[in-house]
Amino acid sequence: MTAGTPMASSAIKAPVAARFAAHHKPNTFNTGDVSMEQLKEGPIQPVRLGPDSRFTFRCHKDVACFTQCCRGINIILTPYDIIRLKNRLGLSSEEFLAVYTDPQILEKTDIPVVTLRLMEAEGAGADGKPCPFVRPEGCLVYEDRPTSCRYYPLGAASLSFKDDPDGEEFFFMVREAHCLGFAEDTSWTVLEWRQDQGVDGNDRINAQWADLIVRKRSFPPNMHWTEQTKQMFFLASYNIDKFRTFVFESSFLKRYVVDAATQERIRNDEVALLEFGMKWLRFLLFKEGDFKSAPSSG
Repeated sequence: MTAGTPMASSAIKAPVAARFAAHHKPNTFNTGDVSMEQLKEGPIQPVRLGPDSRFTFRCHKDVACFTQCCRGINIILTPYDIIRLKNRLGLSSEEFLAVYTDPQILEKTDIPVVTLRLMEAEGAGADGKPCPFVRPEGCLVYEDRPTSCRYYPLGAASLSFKDDPDGEEFFFMVREAHCLGFAEDTSWTVLEWRQDQGVDGNDRINAQWADLIVRKRSFPPNMHWTEQTKQMFFLASYNIDKFRTFVFESSFLKRYVVDAATQERIRNDEVALLEFGMKWLRFLLFKEGDFKSAPSSG
């Protein structure tokens, strides 16, 4: 598949969720061919992949299952996904969240996330509800599609947060029984696929957010965030326009040391504002990083 070709997305959308795996070593993965019985049990193949691992896959409008995997999906949107999609649609982040997303709590955590809201379609059950951006000819927002759509049919997993010297990232295959893209003749390495799909830039921008989630999942399950903490995480992560208002129109700049150059940058650059917000959350949640409280605020 080439970068300009609309691609149907995953019915599982595992890449993002898998990155938030608990901070421990998993069971040893099995290798070898995956049988139909295994596919019936689930689409994630228990084979650990590296950057040079090779697979065959191509999705295009002439494949019989085209857009089938854009139904019954569960896509966790990343902060940068929301920025790109709301700008593509000409909406504020508040408007985009209200119309196109559903708030959730990530499984086994107190972490608020947002998932893409599927369309109500006549005669469609929960497994058949389509993505709001899919049409018979492909994806309406292909150039700004979510990170997990770019990854498919791959998933990415992180076993620990980024400052852990023993931490490592690996990849896995999401192979759904209905998908015919694996029968195509285009071969890729994981690295080539990531480059072709433009994943690296998304991952770089989302890295600090993903790291916060992995850190939280490393905590004992009985350690809960307060409702206010969850609201602050949601604000800085997903509602970028409201977070800008919070920074510049509340007492924020009186409580924290933010130099003039940074203020100018985050006022006009949403990615810079997002990265600023993640640094603030890291300081707020874990007392780490170079973020500083103003002397008068303690």
